[in-house]
Amino acid sequence: MKCTRYLFAGGVALAIAAALGLSITTQADPRHPRGVPTYTVDASWPKMPLPSAGQFGTPLVVSTSTGQPKPWSTGEVAGTCVDSRDHVFIVTRGNLVNSPETLDSVPAPPVMEFDPEGNVVNAWGNRDVLPNGLHGCFVDYQDNLWIAGNGDGIVQKYTRTGTLLLQIGTRGVCDNPPTNLCGNSGANPAANQSRTLLNQPANMYIDPNPDPVTGQRGSIYIADGYGNHRVVVFSAAGVYLRQWGGVAATVNFVTDSPGLFASGDGGHPHCVTVGNDGLVYVCDRADDRIQVFTKTGTLQRIIPVVPGTGVTLGIGNAPGLGTAGSAWDLVFTKDPIQRFMIEADGGNEIVHIMDRIGGSILAGFGAPGLQAGQFTFLHSVVLDSKSNLYTGETINGRRIQKFVLADCSKGHGNRGKGNGKGDCED
Repeated sequence: MKCTRYLFAGGVALAIAAALGLSITTQADPRHPRGVPTYTVDASWPKMPLPSAGQFGTPLVVSTSTGQPKPWSTGEVAGTCVDSRDHVFIVTRGNLVNSPETLDSVPAPPVMEFDPEGNVVNAWGNRDVLPNGLHGCFVDYQDNLWIAGNGDGIVQKYTRTGTLLLQIGTRGVCDNPPTNLCGNSGANPAANQSRTLLNQPANMYIDPNPDPVTGQRGSIYIADGYGNHRVVVFSAAGVYLRQWGGVAATVNFVTDSPGLFASGDGGHPHCVTVGNDGLVYVCDRADDRIQVFTKTGTLQRIIPVVPGTGVTLGIGNAPGLGTAGSAWDLVFTKDPIQRFMIEADGGNEIVHIMDRIGGSILAGFGAPGLQAGQFTFLHSVVLDSKSNLYTGETINGRRIQKFVLADCSKGHGNRGKGNGKGDCED
């Protein structure tokens, strides 16, 4: 069934691509080709139990049933990111399930840091200062931690130990005139325009390379995508530089207003990152596609993920599943040419291994469920320097999982074991 869907989508894409003059890639599902990475779940990571009340400066709360400090519970794991030491950070929403979690545990701190072995080595954060609706996180080239919130209008920059360094936007105020209430602005022509305000940003990427316009390092690319529907770029000092995007129509992943983003509330765009090719890759979640732009916003390519998952049409032009879509988050493999994209598809609860240049889905893993290696509301993906993969889950998943690079498929020159540099090249 999957194979049929991909082939159909590819045929439609090729037919329309010529008319639009865009680079559109097919979704053929070939046999596991040479060099494609394979991952296996590490069910021993992170180390359990998590810390408990009273540790890392949290208030001491003692259980009346056990007489021991209550353990931490993360609630939803909204974002995952990795620093230069391969320490993994997660941002947690702390939204515990009423009885028993609210009775026998306490919310974990908003930010938790794990060492490579999976031990919690630090935790911090004040939910009254951090963005409401914690969402994405990103560690920049200076090991600063950036956090967005899809229930607020701010993106914040912190030291890795929790000192606030910069804020873009105003807490509780969003780019949605005239009321400036935070929420979907898809029907508001006055929105998507502010040079100082955001509207429920989903995620961000900090560019270590010189900006194509200013020549300065550290430009901040923000997926301003739950309330607004744009990519907006600020300087390292937080000064507005440029933007692109806006509200699209629906139903077709190619003709649905290329360069624009799905109009509904739900993260459109939901992710943003920059490849070694110097292009900006953006997740248009509900439109089931990754859109690729220059750093100044010129559309270069459209890469469909699994059409028919979000608002786009499925097989035989049938209505889609109507989930949040298939383009949630992505990261590139560590080889210099970034041969593969690893893409989180929370609409189908699967991690796709995609050919970055060709755009096709080559392999994947995962299935709906709560067991190790399965996903429930798969939300984010990130790689460490050794190509270990970490995934975050929200809603009913509420956890982080680690997947270890197992091999690079049959017939590879290094016998399928990778080269020890975090990639699958000889």
